[in-house]
Amino acid sequence: MKLSDWRDRIDEIDKKLVELLNERSKCALEIGRIKQAANMPLYQPERENDVLSNAESNNRGPLSDAAIRRLFERIIDEARSAERLAMHGDTSNENRK
Repeated sequence: MKLSDWRDRIDEIDKKLVELLNERSKCALEIGRIKQAANMPLYQPERENDVLSNAESNNRGPLSDAAIRRLFERIIDEARSAERLAMHGDTSNENRK
């Protein structure tokens, strides 16, 4: 494959990643609504540890487990931020940019 072919492939993968991240965020927002209705804390460290452990155990490389952990820590942080915004009634995409 040529360089442009590899870049096209990366562009397609990135598109899928964005779709999956947004799908995941929708799930996190629903969880946030459930937590809010049940007066549960937004931050649950034991669940976060489970998510990070699951991500690492599913890692087959070439990224290191540490790299996967950092990526998922960031994903979790952004999901938590989206949950906070939703709890305060602001779910518009414009205000998250």
